[in-house]
Amino acid sequence: MSFDHSIRSGQRLLRCGYTTGTCAALAAQGAAKLLLTGHAPCSLTLCTPKGWDVTVRPDLCCMQGESAVCSVLKDAGDDADVTHGLPILATVTKTDLPGVQIDGGAGVGRVTKPGLDQPVGAAAINHVPRQMIAQQVQDVCRENGYTGGISVIISVEGGEAAARRTFNPQLGVEGGLSLLGTSGIVEPMSEQAIVDTIALEIRQHAAASKKLILTPGNYGMDFLHAQGWDARGIPVVKCSNFLGDALDCAAVEGIRELLLVGHIGKLVKVAGGIMNTHSRYADCRTELFCAHAALCGAGTEVCRSLMAAATADACLEILEKANYREAVLQSLLEAVQRHLGHRMGENCRVGAVLFSNQFGLLGMTQPAKEILEQWQKKRKTEPYME
Repeated sequence: MSFDHSIRSGQRLLRCGYTTGTCAALAAQGAAKLLLTGHAPCSLTLCTPKGWDVTVRPDLCCMQGESAVCSVLKDAGDDADVTHGLPILATVTKTDLPGVQIDGGAGVGRVTKPGLDQPVGAAAINHVPRQMIAQQVQDVCRENGYTGGISVIISVEGGEAAARRTFNPQLGVEGGLSLLGTSGIVEPMSEQAIVDTIALEIRQHAAASKKLILTPGNYGMDFLHAQGWDARGIPVVKCSNFLGDALDCAAVEGIRELLLVGHIGKLVKVAGGIMNTHSRYADCRTELFCAHAALCGAGTEVCRSLMAAATADACLEILEKANYREAVLQSLLEAVQRHLGHRMGENCRVGAVLFSNQFGLLGMTQPAKEILEQWQKKRKTEPYME
């Protein structure tokens, strides 16, 4: 069954796909139906968190002893994804434990470093896929009047080999792939199409305002909303990983005041002059934390711990325990400001704000403070107009 959702990329239509988490939830649904009804379903359907329905035919659905096994093939659409075509299997068994117990089997990685979505030792199945899997199994149990416990083991055929072509080993996920996704859908798009879209949006806003907020993605949008900064009448543009291109577009369009708001995991790279923050181009987060910690006087033990950390939040935890967090963040912010100022030139006042999902607002550069204060004063004295 084809998944017939597409997005436009320039003059092309690119077919969307669905995530490993969606496949795992569908497979769990199929296995649960076989286990509780004795009949293998011909098709499986669920509604993803994005609100799109996905319907598939099981690649495999059979009993293995007391367990039911169902497999769904991953379809990444036109996205370049190492998991495309891999079978995602769910093995479902009745248990004496209450509720739905979810774990990973062969081909699913295990978390070995703190700071990731799941704790150390757990299967690398992120919380949204876990919720999707549990929901599908609970629905099947309710439909069939079953009130006992269920065990779900998710495995990926070829997952261990495919994981070697991802960043899982560096992040501290060993032995297989991670089951990811927050929307349940894979939306492919060419890089040039993204840059063109960003440029067009900045151009449209610049026609009415010479003030602009840039943020990489949804985390930044959520943070702006939580702070109330998105209600100040300043246009907001999501720039994805293409920070340098977005800054260049803003300069070309004559933006005079620009605030960059982003998660520390992305914007720490700007402290090293990296303007495309995708991990395939550069992933030097721990190196930058380590270098600035050393500049602030941190010893070898702290620096080694930073280099071994899996995430930016894990680095912040290490710095907090060693009483270096504020000093290192200030050092990083100064470096970020230097690179932003160099990129934008003298005709635009630019500042940066860093946050993390775990620690909230981490800090901002001095120009960012001045920009926000000025915008707030103008907001209080008159309706925003340019």
